[in-house]
Amino acid sequence: MFERFLPKLRVNSVFDIDLEQLYAQGFRGIITDLDNTLVGAKAPLATPELVEWFERVKKAGFKLVIVSNNNLDRVSVFATPLNIEFVHKAGKPAGAPFRKGMEMMGLPPEETIVVGDQLMTDILGGNRQGLFTVLVLPVSIGDEGFGTRINRRLERFVKHRLGKTGLWLEEDKQK
Repeated sequence: MFERFLPKLRVNSVFDIDLEQLYAQGFRGIITDLDNTLVGAKAPLATPELVEWFERVKKAGFKLVIVSNNNLDRVSVFATPLNIEFVHKAGKPAGAPFRKGMEMMGLPPEETIVVGDQLMTDILGGNRQGLFTVLVLPVSIGDEGFGTRINRRLERFVKHRLGKTGLWLEEDKQK
């Protein structure tokens, strides 16, 4: 039961994703979360390092869509200056926002990657749609909302249960 929370790949940040390798494996699109995946939940704009990463994503041949549970103002202020399409108030882990993201990119599930910092929303939702899921460490934890703090508690429980079955190895555990 808890296997549906397992990401296919775990990295420290988006900067650690091997874009060339994933492209060689046939992936062509990335659906990414915004808050605490790309920037802290209170950071309104992309860092210069992140802008450079977006350029590397495009240069590698990937399409990119942001799918966020946050509101229109938050997501559009971040995404619009970067000319990145987005889905706001997504309601992850529901399947509809992931399907909408794939539709926006014109890609099927087997060519789509989901990147996020939460097991309960990004990873569960992506796995339920048959997508390649990548879990990153949260950029910042101190500024998370109430719902995310609840999700973090549930994540600790899920990681503990996965650890008991040997699916979440101690040396791989993220905080």
